[in-house]
Order: sequence, then structure tokens, then C-alpha cells
Amino acid sequence: MSKIAKRNQKHFLNGKAEVLFCLGREDNVMMECQIKLTETEDVREFVAAATKCDFDIDIFYNRVTIDAKSILGILSMDLTRVLTVKCYGEDEKFLNSIRKFAVA
Repeated sequence: MSKIAKRNQKHFLNGKAEVLFCLGREDNVMMECQIKLTETEDVREFVAAATKCDFDIDIFYNRVTIDAKSILGILSMDLTRVLTVKCYGEDEKFLNSIRKFAVA
């Protein structure tokens, strides 16, 4: 049984410190943050950044979970709501690209 390491990471999103909760098992790290995508162009930019990652990324609101690499899936969600992003890996370029969508 592998050891589970819990840690909090601080990333600065929109000028504010946002704590991303991480649960890691050796090379499998999960990070979670909240974003808001208000326009179709925001969705396109988010999906483009997500598709460059070699790990899974999910977006969810309430009980609905969508693959973050699916533009049609994200457009089918209620974009007036704050969405939660779960990343099952770590990529600084991806975090930097979604900073402008983060909510406090």
C-alpha cells in the first residue's frame, strides 16, 4: 500500500493566494480550484490549455462531471455558475493559463 501525502499548495490566482488542495500518491497528484468561464472564447481557451496536458482534468458542478478537454461538454454546462476543476496531475503552464478564470 502506497503512502498518501496530503499537502496544501499556494498559487497566486488573480492577485490573491488560492490554496489548492492536493492529494498525492507517488506520481499521481490531484489539484482542485474554482473557475468561471463566462464566454465561448473563455471555454475555447480553457480547453486548448487542457488538451496540452497528458493527465486527466475534470470540471464539475453539482452532480455533473465533464471532461475538461471536451469543448461541447463544457458548453453544455451552466456557465453562469462557478465550476470546480480537478487536475489529476501537475502542470505549471496549465495553472498559469487558467489564472484569469479563477475565482476567490
